[in-house]
Amino acid sequence: MPLKVPPFAELLAGCQRSALHLEMRDVYGVADEDEDFAAWKAGHRYDLNDRASWWNGFHDVVAEAVGRGVAVRRARIVSEPVTDYIRYEYACTPQNIAAGEEVRWLPRRLASDLMLPGNDLWIFDDRLIRFGLFSGDGAFVAHELEEAPDVVKQCVGAFEAVWDRAIPHEEFQI
Repeated sequence: MPLKVPPFAELLAGCQRSALHLEMRDVYGVADEDEDFAAWKAGHRYDLNDRASWWNGFHDVVAEAVGRGVAVRRARIVSEPVTDYIRYEYACTPQNIAAGEEVRWLPRRLASDLMLPGNDLWIFDDRLIRFGLFSGDGAFVAHELEEAPDVVKQCVGAFEAVWDRAIPHEEFQI
């Protein structure tokens, strides 16, 4: 029987040491980002100094976890030249960093010899994975949990291999 997938906030709240996020798609069609993405494409940019205009519940959850000592790291593998969606993510990444995440980018051409999982994922405390399943056009389909130690170990290894090669956000140029 598949594991019930708790909300992200609950998974992160239960985390004690680390939360690792691996993103490997060039396009996401996530409905709750559609409005922001359209505004960004139309030229809107958030003022990082006006935190009230962009800070949201996700940032609260991450900041709380980081405040408890949880290391939250996000690695993104991207094709070059990057898509408009990746440009949007790049523009929003300072928000993630303000919440306490560390973010790195790996050009896909530098990942050819890495063994990677088939789906995006979050790994909580090196013990639980939440896979994100997306359709071909980037629409969110479902989350699945995995706690088999061998799968977790492989995915942690894949994340760390990407992280070791990836470029910190502050140094990555698009």
